Amino acid sequence: MPSKNLKIRKPNANDGVAIHQLIENCPPLDLNSTYLYLLQTTHFAETCVVAEVEGKVAAFLSGYIKPGSPNTFFLWQVAVGDVLRGKGMAKQLINEVLKRDACSQVEFLETTITPDNQASWGLFRSFAKERSAQLEDKVFFTSEQLGGEHEEEVLVTIGPF
Repeated sequence: MPSKNLKIRKPNANDGVAIHQLIENCPPLDLNSTYLYLLQTTHFAETCVVAEVEGKVAAFLSGYIKPGSPNTFFLWQVAVGDVLRGKGMAKQLINEVLKRDACSQVEFLETTITPDNQASWGLFRSFAKERSAQLEDKVFFTSEQLGGEHEEEVLVTIGPF
């Protein structure tokens, strides 16, 4: 892990464009508008995380406390750029956000993963194992619900932890 000049912090509006560029360079992640990333870095800063290396955004995690379920953190996206890839950064970002006061009641993590995204499956299986938590999965959105141009999204629930 390049600890030299690595900073993990809450995002802010100045990060929006850099986050958009990071996501664009991290296929197969879905790219959203810069405006959405600006909303995440402001409205949801407490449940999002940026890792920067030498002052540049190198990784980003976005998520929120699920409405009506204060014990569930929904992880929307985690993106790790080339400089940090393969070094456990995604898991570090998950653990970082779960330590925050905003997540003090969290006992479950939910996310969605496409069936062929083996990197994400590996990450979340490893996370569940480290937390000694159960991992359950079921189809959340079908390909048809996603307009037929996207693989189904499988809801993964990990917990309690």
